Amino acid sequence: MASVMEDPTLERNFKGHKDVVTCADFSPNNKQLATGSFDKNVMIWNLTPKSRAFRFVGHTDIITGVHFSPGGSLVASSSRDQTVRLWTPNIKGESTVLKAHTASVRSVHFSSDGQRLVTASDDKTVKVWGVERRKFLYSLNRHTNWVRCARFSPDGRLIASCGDDRTVRLWDTAARQCINIFTDYGGSATFVDFNASGTCIASSDADSTLKIWDIRTNKLIQHYKVHSAGINNFSFHPSGNYLISASNDRTVKILDLLEGRLIYTLHGHKGPVLTVAFSREGDHFASGGADSQVLMWKTNFDSLNYRDLLSRHSKRVTPDPPPHLTDIYPRSSHQHQAQNGTIEINPIVADTQSGDPRVVEVGRVLFSTLDVRDHDTGTTSCRDQRSSGIGFGPARTRTQHREEEDGEDEESFAHGTMTSLEKRSGIPSNLTSTLENIVQQLDILTQTVAVLEERLTLTEDKLRMCLDNQALLLQQNHQVDQSDEERETEEPFV
Repeated sequence: MASVMEDPTLERNFKGHKDVVTCADFSPNNKQLATGSFDKNVMIWNLTPKSRAFRFVGHTDIITGVHFSPGGSLVASSSRDQTVRLWTPNIKGESTVLKAHTASVRSVHFSSDGQRLVTASDDKTVKVWGVERRKFLYSLNRHTNWVRCARFSPDGRLIASCGDDRTVRLWDTAARQCINIFTDYGGSATFVDFNASGTCIASSDADSTLKIWDIRTNKLIQHYKVHSAGINNFSFHPSGNYLISASNDRTVKILDLLEGRLIYTLHGHKGPVLTVAFSREGDHFASGGADSQVLMWKTNFDSLNYRDLLSRHSKRVTPDPPPHLTDIYPRSSHQHQAQNGTIEINPIVADTQSGDPRVVEVGRVLFSTLDVRDHDTGTTSCRDQRSSGIGFGPARTRTQHREEEDGEDEESFAHGTMTSLEKRSGIPSNLTSTLENIVQQLDILTQTVAVLEERLTLTEDKLRMCLDNQALLLQQNHQVDQSDEERETEEPFV
């Protein structure tokens, strides 16, 4: 190998959720981390040191899934309140509500082109949505129990789903048909996902096993049983060479898929670990759990020469012959058990009670797509409701409620009446009004700073692009100069 493998290290501990952390996802530019929780809030953590976090308020029940769009301009969240929301991940916190499911929505996932969204629900369906028009498109209805997870393949042609009917299903998105089904599960299938190349799917179950299937041969190629309790979530490294898993046994495990073995066991959570996620570059990963903690780890073990690794293991990654033949036959697959040589990592984690970083609470609904669907025909009628608050019922955000209360207070000041605050505290109404004006000015300043931060980020990206282009031009000029010199030396003297 080109370099020595280094152990992963705990880099940051985000504190702000007030209950179990259920899901996590990094932004494509690796500058933000989105998490969801039992506290009904979506948090957007800005990974720049000392930057404030955003708490998005709007869902009325537990958050079950979060996912950034490929461009990073949207964050989708699913919830037990039967809705999906599309958020803008900045201080404005605007959101769109999508509703067509009739039970808890368990997961949400964007297609790689950002045009579609797939959701899984306890109503036994998988649903696909159009992102641009915020429109429900169609349902996939072959599951016979709760569907816990649904994921697009990297090319968007397939969807993998799994659930409490103990099956993993593959769907063709063009034909909208189930094209394959995997049933070797002792318990509920808890999570499913494609590897980066789209040639394999992995699935976990409540019986603590993790299986990887080659969907070109429809064969089980790896079977891991390294946790001592149910697996809740896992994530492929972008290289496809590693996988991390989160379990009720309070650990995060890291598997080397090329070697077919467990290499790290990470401790740090004080209860079941519900979610893990690699960043898009693979240099970091996050974990969240029942202890309300969000831990961000630096990968370190990723500092390997992957071209060298892939050339060494080319026989294992080429489709002909199928990889890991010893694992495919006989039908009862070879199980990769935990080995004594596994490295255990026990970082010291600070308390989770005090808030860090500073959290700004935001959340405003732009419009809601309410789908009145005929379940027999599959037809859907949609209507948009603007942010006037009409028709939202319990889904109305706290921000809207606060704005209405502020409006009532201002009206009472205009008529010279004494507010309930003045009655309770004895503070004169004109002083209260002045303080409110100061708070409003501070809010405006905060939004201005947020806009400046966004512009600075764009400027940094453009500057980086200019520097890259300049380096490329210099390299090309250098090559041209070299070719000219060679041509001059080759020309005969007259």
